[in-house]
Amino acid sequence: MIRLPIASIVCASTTTLLLFASAVNAQTTQPAQAAPAAESVRLHAADQTFINDGTQAVATQRDAARIATSRSTDRDVKAFAEKVAADNLTIANALRAASPRGVDVPHNNPDTATLDSIKNLRGGDFDKAYIEQIALSGEQKTLSAFQAEIASGRDAQLKEAAQKALPTIQAQYAAAQELAKRKHLATQ
Repeated sequence: MIRLPIASIVCASTTTLLLFASAVNAQTTQPAQAAPAAESVRLHAADQTFINDGTQAVATQRDAARIATSRSTDRDVKAFAEKVAADNLTIANALRAASPRGVDVPHNNPDTATLDSIKNLRGGDFDKAYIEQIALSGEQKTLSAFQAEIASGRDAQLKEAAQKALPTIQAQYAAAQELAKRKHLATQ
């Protein structure tokens, strides 16, 4: 029987374990790095446009509605804004959940120029700008983005998310038109 010092046995065992761990790590990290790039390449242009435009439209509506709840003095405008903020949070979460794995979905990407155009206004001036620029025009952009995905998108989950959200967006747009009529503003 060959007797080896304990230190030699421990050293050999440690070296073997380190080599094994390195090999396993190399095998598991390489495919994971390649997978997201391959999946994002497969996303159709219409679907990518929807992810960008749809999430931006929803985020802009949501953030503008939050501004409206604090800046508006009109209870109808505030009620509309509170509903839009809640609905659009739900829509944004559904879009993120429906997006294919490995696709970067913006979490909070509102149109800052649109938000900047209303955030320093107060009272009646704010209400008018919010209704015309955000509630009417913004809802129309949101509606167009979702309708375009339904018509030409190729990702089944994104199309389904757009179809599920469409009635809510249509209801928001109809409510915006009604709000504009009540406030004697031009509807689109």
